[in-house]
Amino acid sequence: MEFGITFKGDISPKRTVALCQQAEVAGFKYAWFFDSHVLWRECYVTMAMCMEHTDTLRFGPCVTNPGVRDWSVAASLFATLAAQSGGRFDMGVGRGDSSRRVLGRKPLNVETMLEFVAAVKGMVRGDTVQYADDAAPVQFPWADGYELPAWIAAYGPKALQAAGQGGDGLIIQLADPWLVKWFADQAKSAGQAAGRDMSNYKVMSAAPVWVGDIEKARQQTRWFPAMVGNHVADIVERYGKDGGGDIPTRLTEYIEGRKGYDYRHHADKDADHLDFISNDIIDSFGVLGPAEEHIRKLKELEAAGVTQFNIYLMCGEEERMIAEYAEHVLPCF
Repeated sequence: MEFGITFKGDISPKRTVALCQQAEVAGFKYAWFFDSHVLWRECYVTMAMCMEHTDTLRFGPCVTNPGVRDWSVAASLFATLAAQSGGRFDMGVGRGDSSRRVLGRKPLNVETMLEFVAAVKGMVRGDTVQYADDAAPVQFPWADGYELPAWIAAYGPKALQAAGQGGDGLIIQLADPWLVKWFADQAKSAGQAAGRDMSNYKVMSAAPVWVGDIEKARQQTRWFPAMVGNHVADIVERYGKDGGGDIPTRLTEYIEGRKGYDYRHHADKDADHLDFISNDIIDSFGVLGPAEEHIRKLKELEAAGVTQFNIYLMCGEEERMIAEYAEHVLPCF
């Protein structure tokens, strides 16, 4: 299992570079960034800077979406970053959550997300791609054939099917081993049904961690199930609370007390919309407690099919979390 870290864009640029360097030395393989340009700084500028100060670490948005930029602009940006980093760029994609909702816009549909993935991968590769009826075909004469890995974030049945059919990997924002396997199996089955070879398909579990006292850990990571709950609420609205058997009650029951979500405080540990989150859910969705407990749970995730565990590095004491994992956790994998 590989390991990654994710920034939301509120840490100073110089400290972000230093954290990437620390993570690279420790053995982490990926540095991801939230792509939400209103809530936080433009992530690709920071990525380019971090690329210049690292040698092996891979970078990418976790996640971008089809509605933030013109697709040719996104493809040109990603191909450029891949070239500048020596091929160290991946693309995480979703339908568009915080970056669109904070502007009063809705996420795009799954079909558009899949079209975006195919179009961007094609343009980055150097193919001639026509992605809009009112635009001429696009072909980058400077493209070098880079095969852009695409990870698709999904929770609902339709998005999971799309992730298996059109992605190179799946992003699941939680660390409950049972749920991770439940999600991943759906994506893999969809890919197999479409005739794809899924033997190298990747599965990411992305969640916050806290090494130390469990009460402090819960305090620092309570924001995370609230953020996940926003996605779950969308699924419940679309498929119903019972989901016709498609959505397990262990995923939906915890949002019953949810009263709303303020996107101005997205992924904020001090937000006012966290009261409905129970300790059991916090413990289930994150990786918390002493280092031995982290190792135990990560082994369960690995057994459930996770190929990358991605730390949402936004709970405080970020340098210490990387150091704890470098000394106590990564050597066990």
